[in-house]
This record gives sequence, structure tokens and C-alpha cells, in this order.
Amino acid sequence: MLLGLGVSSARTCFRAVTTCAFFLGCAIMAQAGCGTALDSGYHQMNIAVGPSLRQAVSFLPTSYRGTDKVPVVFDFHGSNSHPRGQMRRSSWDSVAEREGFIVVAPQGSLLGSMPQTYAWNVPGVTFREGGLDEVAFIKAAIERVKQEYCLDPTRIYASGYSGGGRMLSAYLCAGGDEFAAAGFVNSLRSGLPVETRDGRWVPDATSCTPARPVSIIAFHGAKDEANPYAGGGKPYWQYGFKTALQRWSQLDGCKGKGVSESADGVTFDLYDTCKGGVRIAAYEFAEGNHDWPRPGARANVVAAASGSQAAGLVKVSGTRKPGFDAYIDPATRMWDFFRKADTSDVIATAASPVTKVRADLPCGADAASVTETPEGMTCSNSHQPIDQRRSGLGAKGAL
Repeated sequence: MLLGLGVSSARTCFRAVTTCAFFLGCAIMAQAGCGTALDSGYHQMNIAVGPSLRQAVSFLPTSYRGTDKVPVVFDFHGSNSHPRGQMRRSSWDSVAEREGFIVVAPQGSLLGSMPQTYAWNVPGVTFREGGLDEVAFIKAAIERVKQEYCLDPTRIYASGYSGGGRMLSAYLCAGGDEFAAAGFVNSLRSGLPVETRDGRWVPDATSCTPARPVSIIAFHGAKDEANPYAGGGKPYWQYGFKTALQRWSQLDGCKGKGVSESADGVTFDLYDTCKGGVRIAAYEFAEGNHDWPRPGARANVVAAASGSQAAGLVKVSGTRKPGFDAYIDPATRMWDFFRKADTSDVIATAASPVTKVRADLPCGADAASVTETPEGMTCSNSHQPIDQRRSGLGAKGAL
């Protein structure tokens, strides 16, 4: 008897095999997650990871019927938050309802500083009692979602805010390769921070070894005090957003200078000549803080004016005024980026009030790190070992 099937199901599958002369019939009949209609809206999920039972919340759009394979976006909450609160913050559920995909928001294993809130046990960072293996949990959550819903396995994406983005960064750095693209709000990391003997904070290359190139879109506010744009802050942060962005361009094998455009306090950068056809895009807001950016009054006008272009993606020309708004919902822009609507479209970045940002990111593909200073950027070469003085790890109790 076929494992996992009852007698009747096994006989039915056997007939399909003999009819098709291959196992294709059984594969279609037993396809995980497809063929079952489920109610739209929010669903609580319990996910077994070894002896632990972990939680997540999923959101199904009203268009979901369980017959057609749909994409899924994993939405990682920040510290001192929870899955439903994150969906309200990110508006991924609204975008999913409009576009017809599923959202899954997993829950971190650490208790937050406020009742009924949680945080992520980010590897090498938190060292807090009660933390579980989050990498194993994310892998288990992905597999559970594949079994539960009718998904397109090539269109699994992820988005992280603050501590959730740091967890997502750590997952990619640990070799997690299930996500076709990933988005970050005030949270992009490219390895654990180490300080060189000359006082520069850089990513530790040994702590970030992705399984393959991955498309990344990242947002950061220049006035973010929790995860400072230029670096510093808590021990686990230290190096700045530009350094993290440049390091990912090296990890993704991007070549040449990024395309850049600025307007209304926002700078857009795009690297689209990377290995495997992946892209790296960044939005930086000169007046942005640690909050999730919110759509401005012009957002709907801009989106309507974009016509056939994906919302938030701006076609570059020498004379055209940029057609983007600084506070269009990041989830909408991420979704357009994930869909790769048009690889010739430009996405985005904003000048820090304390740092002179070089939009072309002049460090070549061999550079291991970029250090921001009031005068500009300095680079170090990847083939030279880091002369490490100390690391920024192990802040006990930090989230």
C-alpha cells in the first residue's frame, strides 16, 4: 500500500499510474494544498518544529479557490509586535486581497517587552532566554504552507520590518533559498557586525553565505534612530544601510554602477546586472524615521498617472521628472518588484542628512565593505582578511 494513503486512495492512484504508464497521475492527484476550497480572511496556524508548537497567521484573499496556484508572501513582524499587528502595519493583507495572493505572518519565539508581543531569536544577536531555532521554524513554516495551500513554489517571497527584517536577513545569510525575492523596511543586514582595528564597522563575511543570488528591495529612513541609517545604535546594528546594500551587491554578483534617481527627498537606486538575473533596489527617505512609510496624499494620483507601469516603478529618461511619491506603501512597491513587471524600470533610495551619499556606490565588485563618512565613502577589498578588533554580537537581552 502507498504510504500516507488509505486503501481506496491507493487503489485509485494505482489505476491512474497504470493508465498513464507513469506516476504523473498520482503526482497530480496528490498535489499538496490544491483542490480544497477554504474560507477567505485570517487563519491561525500551528506549526510543529521538533517538540515545539509554533504559531503563524495566514490571510487568504476572497479570490482564493484552492484550484489555481498562487504566490505567497511571508511577512515578518518587528520586535515587540505580533503577526496580526504586522499585517496591519504593512498592509500586505490589503495588497493580497487586491492582487489575489496569500500572506503568512509567522510569530517569533521570544516574548516581547509588552504583553502579547513577540520578537525574533536572531542567530548571533539576541542571546535571550527562551529563544528557539528560528531558521528551523521558517523552513518548517514554508513546508507547512506548501502542504496547506495551493501555491506556486516558484513565487514564494518574504518581507521583513525592523527585527523581522534582521531575522529575514539572517535566514538568507544562513543559506535559506526558498524565497524568490525579499523586501526589507529599516532592517537590511548582510552579516554580523565586526569592527576592524582602524575603527570601521563592517559585515563579517563568514556570517553571511547565501545559497544563491536573490533579488532584494530595501527601504530605509535617514532619520531612523532605532536602526540608524549611517550605522551605530545597538551592538547588533553598527554598520550602516549603504554598507549592507553594497555587500549584497557583491554577494549577488552585481556589475557596474547602479542606476540612480532622486526627487522630493527620495533617492532611487537599482542594480539590474547581477548573477542569475536578480536585481537589487533601494528606497531611502531623507525625512524617514523607523516607522513603516505610509502613502501620502499624492499616492493614488501617482499610481494612476503611471498607467501601464507597475506602481512605484519609475522609467528613467534624461528629461522626464520622476513620477514617484516618497510615501507610497512599501508593500505595493515590493509586490511590483517581486513580480518583475519590467526589468528596465528603476526602483529605489534617499540622502542622509549626516552623510554625503554617493548614489553610484563607487566601490567595485571586489570591495568587501563600504564605510560612510561625512566626506563620502571608503572601500575595503574582499580578498584582504578583516583585521578584526571586536564584534557587535551578544547584547544580552537585546531584541
